[in-house]
Amino acid sequence: MVGSEVVEVGKPVDAFDAFVRHLRLERGLSEHTVRAYATDVRALVDHATRMGREVPGGLDIGVLRSWLALLTTTGKARTTIARHAASARVFTAFCTRRGWLAADPGLKLATPKAHRTLPSVLSQAQAATLLKPSERPSDLGRVEAARQLRDDAVLELLYATGIRVGELVGLDIDDIDHARHVVRVLGKGNKQRTVPVGVPAVKALERWQRSGRPVLATAESGPAIFLGSRGRRLDQRAVRRMVHARVAQVVDAPDLGPHGLRHSAATHLLEGGADLRTVQEILGHATLATTQVYTHVSVERLRATYDRAHPRA
Repeated sequence: MVGSEVVEVGKPVDAFDAFVRHLRLERGLSEHTVRAYATDVRALVDHATRMGREVPGGLDIGVLRSWLALLTTTGKARTTIARHAASARVFTAFCTRRGWLAADPGLKLATPKAHRTLPSVLSQAQAATLLKPSERPSDLGRVEAARQLRDDAVLELLYATGIRVGELVGLDIDDIDHARHVVRVLGKGNKQRTVPVGVPAVKALERWQRSGRPVLATAESGPAIFLGSRGRRLDQRAVRRMVHARVAQVVDAPDLGPHGLRHSAATHLLEGGADLRTVQEILGHATLATTQVYTHVSVERLRATYDRAHPRA
């Protein structure tokens, strides 16, 4: 079997470590995704061990159901239980492919569907307010002025492209094609895609690169396009704090982070007439089903507007 590991008869398999290596090296998943899978599967392995079952050989549908039942009794949300169940299925499928399980117990595992909540998004007017360039007092210091240029460019790029915050902070200078108005993005699973960028975002990037980045750049900056205060590649947490703070200044806007701007960008694209396939390509979704949630967002927004505006709604 291709990709299988040779295991001596009677020797226990460290399936957990092999699974993590598989996710990281063979599937090329991000560290965040690997960590999420590893946390869930480690909990399953610990539960099976407490039941006196050897992993992976002792895993069966009874162990899986017992584990999920325990999560239910401890008050875990349905979304959390659904995520744990999905992780378990990926793990048991991996073990079955390796020949460590005769049959895949995850195929028998049925869990209640998680309630799908529609993501909060900005209105187009709120997005326009958010993206107004920051006012810069004449006495503003060079470093603070550079940070504001950076933050303006970050907001413009997040909304213009709908890219993930991890994809944004991973961008290098050469990933931006100013002439063609596109950005080259390395997404989940190390898959690369090219995303169009609007004129306002391109201009914000040019201002940052011309007048802001040189102020923060150091010998440690490398090719990173967005830099933190110490000159190193900008951290995701700093981007999240900044986005939450800037969105909070917009009247009546929901509390959103970078992913909320991604949701907003997708919703506004569909409202403007873009088709689902195009939005799927821009966002880097593996399946169209993931993108379809935005059609529900648009319908809900349409309904809310109708209820407010129509005299006989």
